[in-house]
Amino acid sequence: MRRVARLTLAAMLLATPAAAQDYPTKPVTIVIPFAAGGAGDILARILSPRLEKAFGRPFVVENKPGAGGVIGAVATARAAPDGHTIMIAPSPTMAVNVTLYKKLPYDPVADFVPLAMAAQTPFVLVVNPALPVKSVADLIKWVKAQKGKVSYATAGAGVPHHLFAELLKSMTGIEMSPVPYKGSVPAITDVVAGHVPLMFVDLGPALSIIQAGKVRAIGVSTAARVPTIPDVPPINDTVKGFDVASWQMVVAPAKTPRAVADKLHAELKKQLATPEVSGQVAKTGMLPMPTPTVAELQAFVKSEIARWGKVVQQAGIAGSQ
Repeated sequence: MRRVARLTLAAMLLATPAAAQDYPTKPVTIVIPFAAGGAGDILARILSPRLEKAFGRPFVVENKPGAGGVIGAVATARAAPDGHTIMIAPSPTMAVNVTLYKKLPYDPVADFVPLAMAAQTPFVLVVNPALPVKSVADLIKWVKAQKGKVSYATAGAGVPHHLFAELLKSMTGIEMSPVPYKGSVPAITDVVAGHVPLMFVDLGPALSIIQAGKVRAIGVSTAARVPTIPDVPPINDTVKGFDVASWQMVVAPAKTPRAVADKLHAELKKQLATPEVSGQVAKTGMLPMPTPTVAELQAFVKSEIARWGKVVQQAGIAGSQ
């Protein structure tokens, strides 16, 4: 009996390295919990051909939008934990939703293993060009004059598009109401069309629209200027202390074998550090970020849950979903 137990234990110990050596054995799905065209989608489409070349298997991008990223996150958490389903998860999915939702159907800490930090995403405050607004100061004055009749577009409840606007409201005393969409692209499309006057948008999907003059950019969310739109001043110049950004992280289901997770972590870290990938990321308006160890990424997620929990509480939307 003891000999059988020893043989069973030995087989278990050998299985994980063997699984890692053979990985992947089929196409890998990269889940994006928002609509096509957003920052995570852009990152996935930059990384997928390089990962496919490195691993010799297709890396297929699959958008699963809805419920502020919850639908895609649940699908990933419940996927087979074998490394063949990974997700590019933004800060709302991994940090904000914990406080935003009364009952979140997944646990960002317990249900996922973080594999890599992909990029930081500065946001830009844009308005329809027909608005008599050319600066953040103009916007504050104009919104106050509308006496609560102004709406703004978001990519869902509790996402940065929403929270950054709520933070601006709390810091300036203006009144605006959110209009949720299933992603940045459909939201900014309605801002261009004039159906909604303004929004905070991630720079990736908005850059070409800004450059074409279809919307007017009046401020960036970070305290420092963003290299791809250097003429747009920080909101912090007008509203002191306003300094926020989103981030994108690659994760896998929590029970993914350690050796497989380590293999993915090493390859993602390698690819994200290449001049080709970091250069492409920078061109989209996102900022490349270094990838620490898996343990450090896990600690980072916990710290961000605490940080964004305070913002959600201050915005008065804790447990609102």
